[in-house]
Amino acid sequence: MLITTVSWAQAVLRGTITDEAKTPLAGVSVVLVGTNAGATTDGEGKYALKLPDGTQKVTYSFIGFNTVTKTVTVAGADQTLDVQLEAALSNLSEVVVVGSRASQRSIVDSPVPVDILSAADLKTTGQPTFDKSMQYRVPSFNTVNTPVNDATTLLDPWELRNMGPSRTLILVNGKRKNLSSLLYVQFSPGRGETGVDISSIPTQAIKRVEILRDGASAQYGSDAIAGVINIILKDKYDFSSLDINTGITSKGDGGMYSVAFNGGSNLGGNGFLNYTLNLQQQNSAVRSGTIYAPSEKAAFGGSAASDALIDAYLKDFPTANNINGTGETSAARFLINGGVSLGNKLELYGNAAMVMKRVSSFANFRTPYWRQDRGLLHSPTDNGGKNYLTAATLAFPKEDNVDLYKGYIGYVPTFEGDMIDHNATLGVKGETNGWKHDVSLTTGFNGQTYTVDNTVNRSLGKSSPTRFKPGGYEFSHLVGNVDISKQVTDKLGLAFGMEARSEKYTIIAGDEASYTQEGSNSFPGLNPLNAGVNQRFNIGAYADLSYDVTKDFLLNGTVRTENYSDFGNANVFKVSTRYKIADDKVVLRASYSTGFRAPTLHQIYAQSIQASFVGGQIQSSGLFNNRSAQARLLGIPSLRPEKSTNLTLGVALNPTKNLNITLDYYNINVKDRIVYSSSISSSDKTSSLYGILNQYGVTSIQFFINGIETNNSGLDAVVSYRNILLGAGKLGLNVAGNFTINNEIVGTPTDPAPIKAAGATILNTQIKSLLTESRPRYKVIFGADYGIGKFNINLNSTLFGSTSFQDLDNGGAIMEHIKATFVPAAVTDLSVGYLFSKNVTGTLVVNNLFNVLPKWDLIAQDSEGAKAIADPLAKARLRGDLGFSGRYDILGYNGSQFSQLGTTFFANLNIRF
Repeated sequence: MLITTVSWAQAVLRGTITDEAKTPLAGVSVVLVGTNAGATTDGEGKYALKLPDGTQKVTYSFIGFNTVTKTVTVAGADQTLDVQLEAALSNLSEVVVVGSRASQRSIVDSPVPVDILSAADLKTTGQPTFDKSMQYRVPSFNTVNTPVNDATTLLDPWELRNMGPSRTLILVNGKRKNLSSLLYVQFSPGRGETGVDISSIPTQAIKRVEILRDGASAQYGSDAIAGVINIILKDKYDFSSLDINTGITSKGDGGMYSVAFNGGSNLGGNGFLNYTLNLQQQNSAVRSGTIYAPSEKAAFGGSAASDALIDAYLKDFPTANNINGTGETSAARFLINGGVSLGNKLELYGNAAMVMKRVSSFANFRTPYWRQDRGLLHSPTDNGGKNYLTAATLAFPKEDNVDLYKGYIGYVPTFEGDMIDHNATLGVKGETNGWKHDVSLTTGFNGQTYTVDNTVNRSLGKSSPTRFKPGGYEFSHLVGNVDISKQVTDKLGLAFGMEARSEKYTIIAGDEASYTQEGSNSFPGLNPLNAGVNQRFNIGAYADLSYDVTKDFLLNGTVRTENYSDFGNANVFKVSTRYKIADDKVVLRASYSTGFRAPTLHQIYAQSIQASFVGGQIQSSGLFNNRSAQARLLGIPSLRPEKSTNLTLGVALNPTKNLNITLDYYNINVKDRIVYSSSISSSDKTSSLYGILNQYGVTSIQFFINGIETNNSGLDAVVSYRNILLGAGKLGLNVAGNFTINNEIVGTPTDPAPIKAAGATILNTQIKSLLTESRPRYKVIFGADYGIGKFNINLNSTLFGSTSFQDLDNGGAIMEHIKATFVPAAVTDLSVGYLFSKNVTGTLVVNNLFNVLPKWDLIAQDSEGAKAIADPLAKARLRGDLGFSGRYDILGYNGSQFSQLGTTFFANLNIRF
């Protein structure tokens, strides 16, 4: 559009801009179309704009509201024009993840539950990344920082409805986002799975987020068992904005700094271009616990001399010099979204994104009573040694203790991860004779390489380097989509389409020193024997019918077939319905679907040796894939796709325009669920299991298997009451909750014969506990939003239900009778925004206002467990064991319900121009 300069007449257009509740809106942009003339409403919603004589078009735009264009005729006299803006989310005709691909419907009309989060909803959390914002806005969404990070520093595992990250499909503008190349192996939610790195998507580029809380494999294919998250990018360009963010914890660490710029252009009225650049630095936050000496002696002592060394060392260094907590992250994100009309109802569209991320974290400190590599690597107190400890953490040993460890205090290995993630879509969509068509090509890639420093390969002796490149992983896909739909009659909608997808998973070998014999301490490298490139292809097709029996009664059905090059066919279907009564004030809805999830290439081909802590000691555990000779000797079959059924029953109540209530029951049953097995070992030297372990130099073996059937049911409830007049302002209230009714393993898994003969099992109590009770039993978010004048205040309190975990690795066999249970806790966040001028807004956020930290206790499951924790000293010893001698006393060795960082302060300055 051509921008011109106007010769001003004396006429002035005045008025007041309000929302649907007649509340004045401050900061609304009022622009004379085709010129650079404009105005902004004041604190009372009033504006004044000079206009030339003649018929003019004036636009009124404000974040969170639909843009309105009015035609005004001026003939030398002032005029008054009041305008009411409608909330943007009241019109959801663009919703993509709905119950049917044949007809896009509003949230009220949808036969399945759909949540909508605006950009403002994400921003007011103050959280630095998209995944952490979701944690405090979506009750069924959970993520947590893992205390022992390694590669998970790059991206934390997340999940929807306690189903793991691989059972929720992530879309960007309706197109499949690539998976991460990282396979989670830590004992945390998502263990044995992979997922999309949603933290790579800059929140400043997001227009809104649509969350389909229902199975959708029939519409979208593999992975959509728990639901679908569709991230809609900003499109039409209204203004450029600069966001400057900073934050810090109440302890003065974990500093965050970021700058984000969002800009673009409208292409002469025929298209748009919108882009975002985000640069971010997140410093580490240290939460090392004080070492509990009795547990430390049980793990590393045993003799009078070793116990004396431990006592002396802990006297000088109560935390054993550990640097535990969150890692340091540097990230650069770039995203662009665009579209242009080609004429004749045809549009060319595309988007592309890239993130580069670098992280660093620390392994547990190698104390001199745990591991001595004297002469191979300098202690921080030795001449020429690298000192990775801060002055606050490290103090030189006292003279009376020097003789015990002779100036050698140990060392701390560091972990560094480099990641690049990029995706792009190019497509054409249009309409011909009522047939809508959309053809697109999508590509995606995630690559990670690792470095470990300040450590050694002891088996190489003095020839060992102290810096290693242990290898890494890559995953990429190429996806082609064709989607065609038509509203055949007023009642009948038809859609069909196909998808072709190729996937590639690459395992990158480490340098020779990193994998030779013992390998690099703390993070052994990937052996070239396990490296390689693995690919597969699949093609799928679907058909969808939507029929309005009456104006209130909807029926919908979808069928899909898929063929994979590595395991064959999968056929699924979905049926759903919706019935509206009482003049649309009550909506009844239901759906039933079958689904599937293809085993990821990671689960099929990953093979490595990992170092982990078992009983306070480092042990090497081998992951052997299902196509290996070792797995065949053990009778482990090839992986099959998971099969699921998903039932949803719900009701939506809309008693008034501003009050909405939804309640949905769900029941998800997964057969042939793929699990990462227990750590299986044998002390019977005559068993075939022992022979395999000994041959490959590992103390235990793990693998993937279609080992179990699970059932997960619960309730999702949302209550929203908007536009409550309170004094001179407007109040909005909402309550959203997820309540788990049942999360269980059905039946008993079948152990392969050689494993059963050795007295082992693929699914011990620890794995069962992780799968069924390590996520909150319920999560409820209470929210209030109050706008008055130039202020906007948002208060949210998130109630996390209890979680439990039976940690056999650190608690031992007694944990068969005891659970470590985190008690329910509420985390309260406060956000205050102020409109300094029409172009400048400031926001202050205090997360975890009352500094609530995770708290856990030991709960006996039977008389034997009660006896074990009846003695205060024995209980303290067990708590020490579970926190790895107290190193992770705040959250336990394997995680908790929410962040352990306590109160965190954030500030944001937004400048529009």
